[in-house]
Amino acid sequence: MANFDVIVIGAGISGLTAAKAAVQSGLRTASIEALMFGGLVVNINELDGETAGSGTDFASNLMMEISELGVENLSETVSSLSRNGNGIKVTTDAGEHTARAVIIASGAKLKRLGIPGEAEFEYKGVSQCADCDGPMYKDEEVVVVGGGDSALQEALVLAEFCKRVHLVHRGAKFRAQQHLIDAIAKHENIRPVWNSVAEAILGDAMVQKVRVRDVSSNATRDIDCAGFFAYIGLQPTCDFAPADAARDAAGYLVTDAQLQTKMPGVFAAGAVRAGYGGMLTHAIADGQTAAKAAKAALGG
Repeated sequence: MANFDVIVIGAGISGLTAAKAAVQSGLRTASIEALMFGGLVVNINELDGETAGSGTDFASNLMMEISELGVENLSETVSSLSRNGNGIKVTTDAGEHTARAVIIASGAKLKRLGIPGEAEFEYKGVSQCADCDGPMYKDEEVVVVGGGDSALQEALVLAEFCKRVHLVHRGAKFRAQQHLIDAIAKHENIRPVWNSVAEAILGDAMVQKVRVRDVSSNATRDIDCAGFFAYIGLQPTCDFAPADAARDAAGYLVTDAQLQTKMPGVFAAGAVRAGYGGMLTHAIADGQTAAKAAKAALGG
């Protein structure tokens, strides 16, 4: 069992920022991440706004910074949190750790549609990373499902490689930012499929077709394709958090203005919490706010 002042669960941008701010304030800090650091930002090839470069580069630089500052990086899967005297016990697949404060920054994951073929064809044509897998579909046709920022961003990435991108959306217009909608309109090889939902992914060894249904007429048709990408929103990854850390109706952790959950000493930052803004600047601000609040709660 290792003892820390602060344990940050999750190494996305909010978590990395929180760990950096915590260790810089003099707190003995650990970062726990079961998967690759960086979170969803590593899927972004070119960041929008003030931050230039790729999401992977941005996250890599933060990871190097916290390592050099002395944050202990633990590659473990958290299974539970519980009160341990005046501290908090973090149980993982490798053992137990204690901390005086915990920052949950475990983020969110892309939702699945739950349609036939989605699980069966994962890594066989079903993907959730256009930047990673786009080159595999050079001169092929693919289907993207969704009408928000993520769906349009990924469709634009795929359009650079694919012969045709079928953009399936259940509505009659996209709900993304206008500059993304304008960019989609300029690509002749991106074809919106309005008022439609994906019902099944079909194929033999690999994806070959996607069955879509028109929500007005209920008529179905098959779209020939080699790849399938769904971007229909996020769900928080915080199953390990106890009931004391209250959630909203969608499962996101509820916090106060200082990002403390209903469980004293436990804070939440980034996409795992209710009310998170969703932008890179918000992820950074959340990490800094949570670390500052943890320091104050510990008497710093």
